Formats: sequence, C-alpha cells, structure tokens
Amino acid sequence: MTTKISDIITPDAWAGYGVQRTRELSALWQSGIVAPIEGIALPNGGGTLNLPHFADLTGDAEVLSDSTPLTAGKITAGAQVAVVIGRGKAWGVNDLAGVLSGADPAKAIMDLLAGYWARQDQRELISTLTGVFSASSMAGNMHDVSGETGAAAVFTGETFLDAAQKLGDAKDSLTAIAMHSATETKLAKDGLIQYVVDALSMARVPYYMGKRVIVDDGLPVAAGVYTSFLFGPGAVGYASAPIGPQDLETDRDILAGDTVLAMRRREIIHVAGSKWIGTAAGAFPTRAELAGSTAWDRVFENKAIPVVAFKHKLA
Repeated sequence: MTTKISDIITPDAWAGYGVQRTRELSALWQSGIVAPIEGIALPNGGGTLNLPHFADLTGDAEVLSDSTPLTAGKITAGAQVAVVIGRGKAWGVNDLAGVLSGADPAKAIMDLLAGYWARQDQRELISTLTGVFSASSMAGNMHDVSGETGAAAVFTGETFLDAAQKLGDAKDSLTAIAMHSATETKLAKDGLIQYVVDALSMARVPYYMGKRVIVDDGLPVAAGVYTSFLFGPGAVGYASAPIGPQDLETDRDILAGDTVLAMRRREIIHVAGSKWIGTAAGAFPTRAELAGSTAWDRVFENKAIPVVAFKHKLA
C-alpha cells in the first residue's frame, strides 16, 4: 500500500497546523497589521457582512450648574461592510512530487501551501487598499507628493513624516509600512533602513524609523509614482470560514496518472473604517473589482482609520 496525498493532508490538519503556518509566514500577521475579527460567521456563499461599530463620543463637557441640568447626548452606531473573498487553486502531483521524498512530506506540503496562501492574502489586501483609497472620502488619509518637483516629490524622511502627520496626534499608532522593493532599495542606499535579525527564523527584518517594513512588488506603481502604505496595529480585520472536506479535496486522474489536490478558501480581508459599496459580477469579487474606483467608501473619521497612503517618487 502506498501513501497518498489524501493520507497526509486533511481538512483537520490544515485547520490546525496549516492555518497557523500561513500566519507565521505572512508579514502582515507578523507585523500586527492584521487582527482577527471575532464572533462572526461567514455566509455559505459570497456576499457581505455588517461589522457594527459605535462612533466616538462627541461634544464638549458642560459647566456644572445648580439650576441648569446636563443635556443628555447620544452615542451613534454605524456599520462597516466587509465583502467575502472566495478563492481556489488546484495542483497536480507533479507540482508536489519534489517534496514528497522529504523526511516529513506533510510538513513540506503544508509549508508550500501556507506560503502560497500568505502571498495570495497579501495580494488581496493590496487590491483592497487600492480600491479603498480610490474613494474620494479617503482623501484625508492620502499624502500625495508625486506632483511636486525635486526632492519634494521623493520619499525622504521629511515627506514620510508629512505622510504620518495625516493622522495628527494619532500618528504614533503607526507601526508598519508596506513598500515596493525599489523603494526599500532607495532608502537602504540612503542608509535609512535598519535590518534586525529575527531570533527564531534568523531572517533579516527591515525597519524604517522604527516601523516594520513589508516589501511587496505588487504595490501600485505607475509612471514612476510609487504608493506605500503606513499601518497601525489592527488596521486590517481578518476572518475565514473553517476549512471543510468540500474545501480540501484530492482526486486521481487515472488516464493522466496524476493526483490532484484542490483547495478553496473563503475569507474577509477588511480595511478598518471602510464600507464595501461595489458589485461583483460573480459570487465573489475579483481583485480588479476589489480595486475598483467606486467599490468602497469611508465610515470612520479619517483619524480613526489607522492607514495612510503615501504616493511618491524615488528620484
């Protein structure tokens, strides 16, 4: 009897070890940008979910008086609207055959799958950020210097601080920045990137002005204009549907002599303070639809959204 892929990777195994490995391999999770959305259940199909929130208390305190009673204010509630993202991928055994000879084939496959989905999640977030910051209501969280001349249009310490200042006295909450590798290289040449060796993985982790740097070449670039994103903790909410037997399946193509592994996922990757107002042609939005210029709107005050988009040049 031979060991099959279905014997070493099961929904239960993925739900435990596999999901945890995805988070460990994701720079988004490591940096604290992503926070789980607790207490919600995703619908069986596509669609949206309301994520209620209470608005902050407003109005000045009143002067105490022995003749004039206090005026009762009210607390208001709004609703963030998240959209369910559905994705799937299938692999033939030839794609996995190279790892099956390892000492721990289950771990090898899990690591490959976890790394793959971590990269995919990062791309879903970039598409969502592109769409969210296309909304006119997000102008207060956008710092665009690309139209300036000379050093004023370039990513420098001064223009970066101006970008962080978009959040005013909430700017200290920013802890990470996502940037294109060309931006990281430019800053490294300027001697502005500090690399810290992670004690567990021994990988070099870049920091800029004390903020964790996430490097991704999927970030928007157009005509020499780069978009970097500054994040605070919990800037992105995440929830996923449990991986079940229908989401993780194997099959055998006897004519081709291949074993196929198929995986499907449903999840929410939601920018805090935003609201999905777009439409999807299918059951789930494509990345192009997530990035659409009319797909999102703002529901939080600008300073309460712990994300800033920074558009700049490199020279």
